[in-house]
Amino acid sequence: MANTNNPGVDAFLCFALYSTSLSMTQRYKPLLQEIGVTYPQYLVLVVLWNQQRLGIKEIAARLHQDPGSITPLVQRLEHLGYVARNRDPKNERNLIVTLTPAGEALRDKSCEIRDSIASACKAPDEEIGKLIDALMALRANLDQGEAG
Repeated sequence: MANTNNPGVDAFLCFALYSTSLSMTQRYKPLLQEIGVTYPQYLVLVVLWNQQRLGIKEIAARLHQDPGSITPLVQRLEHLGYVARNRDPKNERNLIVTLTPAGEALRDKSCEIRDSIASACKAPDEEIGKLIDALMALRANLDQGEAG
């Protein structure tokens, strides 16, 4: 007999988000193996495809991560030849990350990956857009709770 005071794991929003995130990253894994990057490295590339010449702190902020977790991702991407790190002429202490031609060339492949993931979701673009909006609003609410 189920205890109504102690619902099962499927009744928790956190589990729905966690298990869906696991499924999503597993769907990405074989697609990203083709270009030799991990999911977190791919997210760094996505940020750079949107805007070049960013510092580690800026990349970390856009990915809602701390800079210490982004640095090894960028180092590995640099080792793969997809990004370059150069000193900021305005502040020698800062490193600026830019895509190399090889990293820029991955942009077309990323569109194929995105299309494959969208197809796997089996949902219209409008529904996915609404889901993204709802999740971003949820994250903003949760982040706001940290500050208060």
